[in-house]
Amino acid sequence: MLLPNVSRALRHATLLLAIALVAPRAQEPVTAIVGGTIIDGNGGPPIVDGVVVVRGSRIVSVGPSSQVAVPRGARVIDAKGKWITPGFIDANVHVSIYSGLENFARYQDRFAAVALEAAQLHLKVGVTTIRDSYGMLAPLKATRDAINRGEAIGPRLLFAGNIVGWGGPWSFSFTGRPPENLSLLQEQMNDAIAAGGGEDLVNMEPDSLRAAINRYLDQGVDFLKFGGTSHFGFPVFIGFSERAHQVIVDAVHARGLVAETHSTTPEGLRIALRAGVDLVQHPEVLDVPMSDELVQLFIERKVVCGMLANTMTGKPWADYARRRAREDSTARLRADSVQRGLLRARTGAEQRRDRGDQGMAIRRANAQKLIRAGCITAPATDNYLGLAPEFRRDAKPDWQEPGLGTLAAIEGFVELGMTPLQALTAATKNGAIASKALADYGTLEAGKAADLLILSADPLADIKNIRRLELVMKGGAVINHAALPTHPVWSTRR
Repeated sequence: MLLPNVSRALRHATLLLAIALVAPRAQEPVTAIVGGTIIDGNGGPPIVDGVVVVRGSRIVSVGPSSQVAVPRGARVIDAKGKWITPGFIDANVHVSIYSGLENFARYQDRFAAVALEAAQLHLKVGVTTIRDSYGMLAPLKATRDAINRGEAIGPRLLFAGNIVGWGGPWSFSFTGRPPENLSLLQEQMNDAIAAGGGEDLVNMEPDSLRAAINRYLDQGVDFLKFGGTSHFGFPVFIGFSERAHQVIVDAVHARGLVAETHSTTPEGLRIALRAGVDLVQHPEVLDVPMSDELVQLFIERKVVCGMLANTMTGKPWADYARRRAREDSTARLRADSVQRGLLRARTGAEQRRDRGDQGMAIRRANAQKLIRAGCITAPATDNYLGLAPEFRRDAKPDWQEPGLGTLAAIEGFVELGMTPLQALTAATKNGAIASKALADYGTLEAGKAADLLILSADPLADIKNIRRLELVMKGGAVINHAALPTHPVWSTRR
C-alpha cells in the first residue's frame, strides 16, 4: 500500500503529464521570403515572383505567389528584384590543421577553434554545408558537435577524419618521402590524424581489415574516404587490392554511409568504381587522358565526381596557359637543336619533368570529358587552411581559401562547359547527393532544411553574381554572415 504523500505525488505527476500531452507546443517562428526569383536547385526553370515559407528549421512551401499564401503573422523578407538559391555545398574541404610543423606547435591548444573559424569562412560566403575529407578527427568532431548543438554558428559539417590507408602529414603514403628523423611532435601529429586508420590497414587480410574499418567508423565519422592510391608523386602506387576495396566499401555501406576514394591512376580508379564507391574525389587528376571506358563506368554506376574546378579555371588556367606558351616555344627550339646535334638528347627523367607541367591541361580535358558525358559533378575544392599567416612567405590565393574557393569552383564549372543553371545544380543538389542527403537538403522543396541564399543579381545571367550575397539562412536561422568568423584566431574579418 502506497503512503499518502507518495500517492498524492504520483497523482500530481500523472496530472502534469496529461497536461503536457494535450497542451499546444510553442509556435515555431514562421518566415516568408516573397517576391524573388527562385532557383530551386533541381535544374528546372526559375520561379518568378516566388514565395518560400519557412517554419522553424524547415521549408513548408515553395512556389509562385499566385499559389503560395503568406501565413498570417509570418515575418516577411522582401526579395523583390532578387534571386533565391539553395545554400552551396562543397564536397571536399579541409578546415582542421593537418600540415605545417609550425601550425601544430603554436596552435595545438586551439585546434577546434581554428577548425570552427575555417568552417565559418565557408558560411560567410553562402556555403551552408561542407564535407571535410581529410583532417584531425578529434577537433573536427568537436566542431561538428558544437555546431549541431547550437553552441556555435557554422555550416553543416560532415567529416571523414583520416584518408584511411594513409598516414599523417609526415608519412610515406602522404608525402612520398620516408618518415625519417621525425620529432616527437611530428610522430604524435601523425598518430592524431591517422586515428587508427593509417598505413597498417594496407597490410591486412579481409577479416582484420573489416574489423579495423568498423573500429574507425565507431569513432563517429560521417563518411569514409580511403586511399585507393598513394597521395601524389611519381610513380603513384595502388594502395588496396581489389578484394580489400570491396571489404572497405561493403563495411561502409553496411552503416549507410558514403564510401569515397582518392585514386589517381586509371587502374586505381577502375578498381574503386567496380567495388561500388559512391564518390571519387578529383577523378580528373590523372597523368594521362581518361579513357571512354572509365567515363562510362562513372555514368553507369552514378558515381559522383568531386571536381577541383577552382584549380584549373580562372586565374590558375590563365597563368598556366601563358607559362605553357613560353615553355612550348623553348621546347621546340631545344628539340630542333637536339635534331641538329647541337644539344644532347633529354633523359627520361628530364622528359618526364617536361611533361609534368602539362598536368593541368590533361586534368582540364578530363574534367570537360566527364562533364560532357553527364557525370554527377559537385564542387570539391580541396580548400584548406595552409600555414598560419605569420608563417607564410606568400599570400594564399583566393581560389584555395575557405569559401572563396567554392565560389571559384562554381564559376569554373561554367568555364568548363556547364550552363550557369547546371553549375548551380552541381553546387546544391549534387552536393547533397554526394552526402546521401538529398531527402534532407540541397534543393528548395517542402520538408527540406531551410538552407538558402538571397543574391542581389541574377546568377543565370552571369555566374559571378553568386558573389552578390545579401542574405544567408541556414536551418531557418538568418546568419549575420558579415560578422563571421565570430572569434578569429588567424584570419582577419573581411
